[in-house]
Amino acid sequence: MASYFRPQTLPDALAALAAGPRTLLAGGTDHYPARATFEPDEDILDLTALPDISRITRERDHWRLPALLTWTGLIEADLPPLFDGLRTAARQVGGSQVQNRGTLAGNVCNASPAADGVPVLLALDAEVELASLAGARVLKLQDFVLGPRRTARRPDEVVVAIRVPDWRARSVFLKLGARRYLVISISMVALSLEIAAGIVRRARIAVGACGPVATRLPELEQALLGNRPDPGLVRPEHLAPLTPIDDMRAPASYRLAATEELLRRGLEAFA
Repeated sequence: MASYFRPQTLPDALAALAAGPRTLLAGGTDHYPARATFEPDEDILDLTALPDISRITRERDHWRLPALLTWTGLIEADLPPLFDGLRTAARQVGGSQVQNRGTLAGNVCNASPAADGVPVLLALDAEVELASLAGARVLKLQDFVLGPRRTARRPDEVVVAIRVPDWRARSVFLKLGARRYLVISISMVALSLEIAAGIVRRARIAVGACGPVATRLPELEQALLGNRPDPGLVRPEHLAPLTPIDDMRAPASYRLAATEELLRRGLEAFA
């Protein structure tokens, strides 16, 4: 028999998971659409009543974005320019109904190659905070998302927050699809740059929808250091880590060309 449990506290949720695996449900906007068949015997653990993981906090050296933070909550939050790119991504995730229900942590846990939040968080050096009855642990985002629909979360764990280091940067997000909204990306780029006196002091750049997981571009990051954010610094060889595919939305060659252009436009936003 299928079961449904909506705990009121995080310890109760962790105890339920320790007793046996359950499907975690937060916003639920991608839960059934992501499945090929309906599973009537699915055991659901509904996290939406947990007050423990619903408030944004600023810690000593990082921001803590709670697991139940919705896209709308992110858009409306009083956050510094570091989060400008993430806010832009939030405004392009589905329509207002999806933004009101869908969660940032759910977007990460779905581990879709085209998840809008993942490249932005990757460019922010984000970490994933997990909890279980056995204790807590923190993973770098690139170590958490393992592949399409695969993460490092253990069956007895809950993602309780996304951590973003508090560094003096501004971020930009650009997305290309067949239309601007309500669309799966052909390509998307996220750039986080720390600039002082017009010179790039620190750079983090990530691309989504051009491989099984969102991917950093370390050679482009290195090329920007000590220079102005000049779009002319982008070179085709900087895209070598990407592995785009041909599909119904675009051929791989177009994805690469589009990504190169998006990166230039992203740097123009800083220049």
